[in-house]
Amino acid sequence: MGRPEKPTALVTGGNRGIGRAIAAGLVARGHRVVIGVRDLEAGRAVAEEIGAQAFRMDVARIESLAAAVDKIGGVDVLVNNAGVLIDTSMLEDSGGFHMSLDVMLRGPYELIRACAPHMGARGWGRIVNVSSEWGSFAQGLEGPGAYGVAKAGLNALTKALVRDLPQGVKINAVDPGWVRTRMGGEAATRSPEKGAETAIWLADLPEDGPTGRFFRDGLPVRW
Repeated sequence: MGRPEKPTALVTGGNRGIGRAIAAGLVARGHRVVIGVRDLEAGRAVAEEIGAQAFRMDVARIESLAAAVDKIGGVDVLVNNAGVLIDTSMLEDSGGFHMSLDVMLRGPYELIRACAPHMGARGWGRIVNVSSEWGSFAQGLEGPGAYGVAKAGLNALTKALVRDLPQGVKINAVDPGWVRTRMGGEAATRSPEKGAETAIWLADLPEDGPTGRFFRDGLPVRW
């Protein structure tokens, strides 16, 4: 069937920061955008501002994600953006370790599983995993707590899932850089809009676009 005239895009953590900028960018490109948020009231206010819809979704509640996707009614573009930064020892804080993997690896995996059948039926789909240079082995898996471990797992999932996804579905990871968000802090060097640019591009790739790659500023980077 090819690209829908108005693709439905789900952006997790889409109520602020990079997620909000990605959601707004996809609205501007003609997508029907749903932002997945934990706080529905605050999410609705943001959605109204950018022309999107808000849907209550806690990525850490793994068992709830498939039902949430069903209620949205078919996702053509999935942007796994939600993240947590827990600055504790992985050995001393097992809860923080598991939460990091739930939000940034297990949750995205279950959302991909839930969205893939619809994408496969259409013969078109785009999956964008918002990662980080801290999840790159080439950069030394830096960052606090289990953040880099979870992002490295997300990168590995991006590369490996190419062989199992339906025809016409592309999956890529993006490093948005150091962005001025609640997580990145005010000292960060990039605006959310700059950090969102490559994710927006990957969310609307043409048929001959790449898959199973890791990008920053539109260019491939080392895993």
